[in-house]
Amino acid sequence: MIDRPSDFSNLPSFKPVRRSLLSVRKLALMASVVAGLGVAAYGLSPQSGNFDVLSSAAQAQVNNEVRKVEKPVGFADIVERVKPSVISVRVKINEKVASKDDNNNEDSPFQPGSPMERFFRRFGGPDGLPPGLRGGPRGGGRGAVTGQGSGFFISADGFAVTNNHVVDGADKVEVTTDEGKTYTAKVIGTDPRTDVALIKVEGGSNFPFAKLSDGKPRIGDWVLAVGNPFGLGGTVTAGIVSASGRDIGNGPYDDFIQIDAPVNKGNSGGPAFNTEGEVMGVNTAIYSPSGGSVGIAFSIPASTVKTVIAQLKDKGSVSRGWIGVQIQPVTPEIADSLGLKKAEGALVAEPQADGPAAKAGIESGDVITAVNGTPVKDARELARTIGGFAPGNAVKLNVMHKGQDKVVNLTLGQLPNTVEAKADTDNSDRGSTSRGTDVPKLGLTLAPAGTVAGAGKEGVVVTEVDPKSAAAERGFKEGDVILEVAGKSVANPGEVREAINAARTDNKNSVLIRVRSGGSSRFVAVPLAKG
Repeated sequence: MIDRPSDFSNLPSFKPVRRSLLSVRKLALMASVVAGLGVAAYGLSPQSGNFDVLSSAAQAQVNNEVRKVEKPVGFADIVERVKPSVISVRVKINEKVASKDDNNNEDSPFQPGSPMERFFRRFGGPDGLPPGLRGGPRGGGRGAVTGQGSGFFISADGFAVTNNHVVDGADKVEVTTDEGKTYTAKVIGTDPRTDVALIKVEGGSNFPFAKLSDGKPRIGDWVLAVGNPFGLGGTVTAGIVSASGRDIGNGPYDDFIQIDAPVNKGNSGGPAFNTEGEVMGVNTAIYSPSGGSVGIAFSIPASTVKTVIAQLKDKGSVSRGWIGVQIQPVTPEIADSLGLKKAEGALVAEPQADGPAAKAGIESGDVITAVNGTPVKDARELARTIGGFAPGNAVKLNVMHKGQDKVVNLTLGQLPNTVEAKADTDNSDRGSTSRGTDVPKLGLTLAPAGTVAGAGKEGVVVTEVDPKSAAAERGFKEGDVILEVAGKSVANPGEVREAINAARTDNKNSVLIRVRSGGSSRFVAVPLAKG
């Protein structure tokens, strides 16, 4: 209840008006409007001589109502605490003389054809570079390339994290702190597979540092990106976690956090903080047709960064466990073909010769469903899980082998530092192919491999593909070699037809085919035509 004078005639500025216009009810409504709008009763005090009806107890109640209005929550306190740990990273790379084969990719910090080079050529902006780098003076191979990125201290003695693509190949690395001081830094180690680098800043021992989060961010959590976009330094942007577990084609260890906090060129290597002031991820890439932020950025999870920097600090490189298999996802069609209840696990396309898996008896067509008792959701999760173990560790794999569960024990090898074999899309070296025999239920024309020059001796060669067939939709092309159909090796088109008929008799909706294309093999589930 608002206290108010009952006799307005004693007020100094009172002028006779119709009593109905200043009724008690309407004054109460006026006071409610003031309180509802959150406007303090400035100018309505007794000093003004006008309408001091809201003074004393009335004004106190309005002020109380104003204080009850919830104010927006800002990030100033968090930023003030974490911003000093963030650094700007500047690198200088002496530009090498471009060869004739370099074309227009001499600025790229990645090996031509590598996953990161393809990703940034597609998503990194007009110049194809990642968000942390930009070209410097050029002139027929003279001058240097300079790069600007971000990073953050992880210890008081000067160890800091940034991206591999920011410092890879750098001849000189300098960092600038939030206070504006510049220091020389040394690259301790890099890991191209996760795009993480560890550097050591010289000349100080009491640097402010950030803590890597132990938790896993949830979709919808607030996130703050701090870094050096376009060389501006000390820039803070805010957003939310948009998604997790993103695969951007960088490699088998992709497990990126997607955020919508604006991230631009120069933010690479900078931290993404949660509302606890801990680093939830390291910003590494953006999706950007224009080269600027469009609200899609990717961060390396803190859990991955912890594992990597521990090895980089210890020995300057990262060693990962290896079982020696080519794997692929289990799609619903493949699961149906194999008689699996769920489309989970990792399908072994081909064990590598003399690898740990081959020695332990794992074969093509096996599905790895668990590691040390922990279920494997998909092929990428298997790669990340195995890669998280050190070489020499013993692991237990649960495997679905020809419809039966079995347990395989093996000792991990060390992941070779070589690029995995890719499918060969050039069929120019196949030589001449015969017309072959039609297999209408697949939409393929096939011939024994021994009758086609350059196809080898095993399997049957695809000599023609019906462009309207299910096989064409699933990527079959002329020159592919079919090695197995429904788990049985095939040497001629007749055996392919027999395997298909057997699958139809078993009421299968699709048939699983192992096909070799170039230097690698894969399984493809092809729906069976009805009738």
